[in-house]
Amino acid sequence: MEYTSTNPYNGNIIAKHHGHTDEEIKSALEASQAAYRSWRKVAIPERAKLMRRAGEVLRENAATYAEMITQEMGKPISESKSEVIKCALACDYYAEHTEEFLRDEVIKTDASTSFVKHEPIGTILAVMPWNFPFWQVFRFAAPTLMAGNVGILKHASNVIGCAKLIEEVFSKAGFPSGVFQNLIFNHEQTEDIIAHDVIKAVTLTGSEGAGAAIAALAGKYLKKSLMELGGSNAFIIWKDADLDQVVETAVNARMMNSGQSCIAAKRFIIVEDIYEEFVSKFTEAVKKLKSGDPMSEETQIGTLAREDLADELQNQVKKSIEAGAKLLLGGNQDKSYHEPTILGNVMPGMPAFDEETFGPLAAMIRAKDEQDAYRLSELSKYGLGVTVCTRDVKKALSMSDQVSDGAYFINELVKSDPRLPFGGTKRSGYGRELAKDGMMEFINRKTVYVK
Repeated sequence: MEYTSTNPYNGNIIAKHHGHTDEEIKSALEASQAAYRSWRKVAIPERAKLMRRAGEVLRENAATYAEMITQEMGKPISESKSEVIKCALACDYYAEHTEEFLRDEVIKTDASTSFVKHEPIGTILAVMPWNFPFWQVFRFAAPTLMAGNVGILKHASNVIGCAKLIEEVFSKAGFPSGVFQNLIFNHEQTEDIIAHDVIKAVTLTGSEGAGAAIAALAGKYLKKSLMELGGSNAFIIWKDADLDQVVETAVNARMMNSGQSCIAAKRFIIVEDIYEEFVSKFTEAVKKLKSGDPMSEETQIGTLAREDLADELQNQVKKSIEAGAKLLLGGNQDKSYHEPTILGNVMPGMPAFDEETFGPLAAMIRAKDEQDAYRLSELSKYGLGVTVCTRDVKKALSMSDQVSDGAYFINELVKSDPRLPFGGTKRSGYGRELAKDGMMEFINRKTVYVK
């Protein structure tokens, strides 16, 4: 099967990629198993040298890798460069901390000695999305490989060029053959791969539908799975918030990556005392964002990754307006480009409130007071993260248990950090990536007991 990589900004074909045959996949799985047998025995300091070198390769080639990201999925080039550098930071972090994370855990019992060993489990299949085509892969790969596991990447079909470059990073860094492989295959081949004895676990970052399908297959074959799915993050603003500061954070939280992020702020829930003032300031700030060629350093809003994604967002905008939302800014689409759009008076029951909106659409929601804001926040099937903006940090901390999401940020946009666990609840998935938690997802915590 052939896959075409197309630039969403101008429609130009970047490259054509051929999918792997069943025989090639079988050979790759066998190579992965062979690589695991030796890789798991490599001392952590030696693994760390290679992972640090991977970080160096990323930095040395940041411009080239960023260009591929932007060309394949339309992200502004400045954001693509930042993404590559963030991947290098993840490599550095796990190179530095893995020995500490995997240290034996001594537990006092009736035994003369009892402890927990941390051992790798084998080949992990990663099914990854297009919106952060480098970062999503490295936040899986860095802890997974450092733990002594090996990885197979199945990337989104519109960013196969990025997938090949990521495989090249590990090759250039000196990782043994078979430790990290990129495979190109279609949905029909997925079940056979997950069912294969070599695959010990599956991790997926993607849509709710994709997650449900892959999780079902993993469950069918009794394979561990980690799901990082969609989100509809609430951005709650109390009446005491510093609105000028909040607006700057809010614009970044919604419009970064042209709004194509699971953890983007999608529902702005504003205490009614300041609703009009915030919406006015937010609208003026969004008007100043520069749209254009994503390859330009000045561009802040690029295209969406594909035209069908822009079509879907446009449909959500229209249906929300039909249901009573007020169009305050934007609302227009041109092929893969969707202009930044703001809807006012959004309420439960509208697509802009109930659904994940994957693009530059901000939904403005009135709350009677702080308590009502938290109630509205919880009226979502998703549970990735919530931002609360207020000067009363102590009070905001005391209310953190009113949010069921996987993250609670005060006066900052929800974001991932290699040092902190990342993941959601409800329909946003299960399991955690990053920090020590992410490494432990694919570790055999082996109990050792000596009488």
